[in-house]
Amino acid sequence: MPTSSMIRLARRASCAVLALALPVAVAAFAGGPPSAPAAAVSYEQRLSWILRLEDQRILRDQTPKPPAAPVPAKKMRATATPAAPVPDLVLLLTDRDPRIRYRAALAVGRVGLAAGIEPLAAVLSSDGEPEVRQMAAFALGLLRDGSAAGALRSALADASPLVQGRAAEALGQLNDAGSAPMIGALAARYVKAGVLASIAPDDLEATHSAEVEAFRLAVLALGRLKAYEPLAAAVLDASGRPLVRWWPVAFALQRTEDRRAYGPLVALATGDSLFGRSFAARGLGALKDPAAIDTLAALAQAWSEDGRTAISAVRALGQIGDRRAGAVLVKLLRTRNLDPQFLLDVIPAIGATRAAGAIDPLLDLVSHPSPAVRSAVLRAIKDLDTQAFLLMLSGIDTDRDWSVRATLATLLGGLDAQAALPRLTAMLQDRDLRVIPAVLGALVKLKAPKTEQVLLEWLRHDDVVVRSAAAAGLGELKPAGGERTLIDAYHAGVRDASYSARSAVLDALANYGAAAATPTLREALSDKDWAVRLHAATLLKPFDQAADLPAAIRPAPGAQEASFYESPELIVPTVSPHVFIDTSRGTVELELAVVDAPRTCANFVALAARGFFNAAALHRVVSNFVVQDGDPRGDGEGGPGYTIRDEINERPYLRGTLGMALEWADTGGSQFFITHSPQPHLDGRYTVFGRVVSGLEIVDRLQAGDTITRVRVWDGKTMLGNSVQ
Repeated sequence: MPTSSMIRLARRASCAVLALALPVAVAAFAGGPPSAPAAAVSYEQRLSWILRLEDQRILRDQTPKPPAAPVPAKKMRATATPAAPVPDLVLLLTDRDPRIRYRAALAVGRVGLAAGIEPLAAVLSSDGEPEVRQMAAFALGLLRDGSAAGALRSALADASPLVQGRAAEALGQLNDAGSAPMIGALAARYVKAGVLASIAPDDLEATHSAEVEAFRLAVLALGRLKAYEPLAAAVLDASGRPLVRWWPVAFALQRTEDRRAYGPLVALATGDSLFGRSFAARGLGALKDPAAIDTLAALAQAWSEDGRTAISAVRALGQIGDRRAGAVLVKLLRTRNLDPQFLLDVIPAIGATRAAGAIDPLLDLVSHPSPAVRSAVLRAIKDLDTQAFLLMLSGIDTDRDWSVRATLATLLGGLDAQAALPRLTAMLQDRDLRVIPAVLGALVKLKAPKTEQVLLEWLRHDDVVVRSAAAAGLGELKPAGGERTLIDAYHAGVRDASYSARSAVLDALANYGAAAATPTLREALSDKDWAVRLHAATLLKPFDQAADLPAAIRPAPGAQEASFYESPELIVPTVSPHVFIDTSRGTVELELAVVDAPRTCANFVALAARGFFNAAALHRVVSNFVVQDGDPRGDGEGGPGYTIRDEINERPYLRGTLGMALEWADTGGSQFFITHSPQPHLDGRYTVFGRVVSGLEIVDRLQAGDTITRVRVWDGKTMLGNSVQ
């Protein structure tokens, strides 16, 4: 059982305002005197307002208040009755308590309405607390609206380095290329000031000094903007050698995909940062320059010493696609007892490079114990030699694993129809429904005879993923009259707990054009699932530019009772629950970020308490990237039957970060992932709701198909989820 020292409130530098010794029950809000005295509202009540409005994706309470009963004149008092306070995020931005302003600013960003830009810009330019200003900058980045760029550019000159850094980050999120020179000057200033002298090349601390954070955020923003020149001016010397060897520099350089980065990337690929070498190798692959083959081959061959970099090097060799890399890759393929996860990178790279002499060693792996490896072998052999692929198929039995059969169906869709159709037709009878979407996709790709009838038949199936695939196929083929069937399918899908089939139907309808799609898309703006509403609004926008779609879909459905948002565990948590994921390879312990993502954490704890994750097989493992699970179907398409809103926060994706998987914004539910290494491109886009505190070596060893025995949660009082299904 965790000790008391393990159960602690999660804190970070950007949340330091939460600890300010200021009054917690401020009665009135700034911004002009009300017509009547405002009723006192506690700190906790205001936090609950923020949480609820954020969850409903609205800026202010839209619930009409019932008219007050008339009071006889003789009973009226001389003094005015205090006005009932109205929950309003914009008003809370001017609250006397900086903790409330800080949290309200984040909520305005999460709500995602353009109406939040002006009030956030005002906070950014005038609030007296740097912590509040930096949150306003972060929130403006979440809004993804270019009209915020002016305020953010001004904030690059803020007195606080952290505000400067968050403004740079937000400009990167807005893809504001015009701000790159100013962001580059910001980064260069901190390099020249020597603030990075004590930072180790592989430093992974979540918090640094404000100056170091400003540099990190600025450099990553330049990478996102693909702004090579200002980045190079900040981090390279006159000869093009890196002045700073901290891994974010390598990450940013590889993100630029600029050929001028070749020399610096080679230097970093052989440098002293493990993560920097990996990112640099990735960058060399993106450049697709054959001159990098020797450097990458040496890194790949050193897989036993630095597996992380070897994985990136192998992938890079595949991206370059030069046959000269083939000999190195085939040699790796012939290595005895090579880690299956490493094989999963070597095999596709061989297919991409058309490596000579690879068919025989690949055929030796056709019966490999790992389904993922068997699938990779099928893809590689098809890439190398179609005739060898067909000959191989004639000599092997039907694979016992559904995922390999699904891979085969997808590959058949890339062959000649005469060779593929007999197998695909037979595969429509597969005993595992998870194979059917791949079969339908292949038939559509081949434009096989009678495919439209097949799709219409499967569109009536109970399985939502199968229906989604059938709808997608109809949207691609667009048979005459298919739009009417799709409209009926949307209405039938209202009974689904999952959003996937209805969303796929909307995509397919949109392919038919405005006249066919608009009525159903408008109807879907009131769908029972917020994720469907968001998707419908996105699809409808090109057809109706004048419509106020953000207003039409709000407030988000599924709001909880008021008591839910008033729960102390959500608004003023005193402990950070610890999660214990028991797997077939060992136990991974995580600490939940209940301050930064309270509803996401509460959802995860509730699912764990009822055994939702127990006995689940890991459906996705990508080496040097993520381990992903939480899907009861095991095919990446499953969830709990509902969606939750994103809680994007300032926590960075470092090694061992726990994040919520998404299909698009606000489609989270139960699928989660843990990062193997820093992944800054996920920052500000996926909810971070925890971090690994013990068992990272277990995370590194996990492979697709490994099983989660159970997930337990220690909430400071009780160990939840002890039972094993």
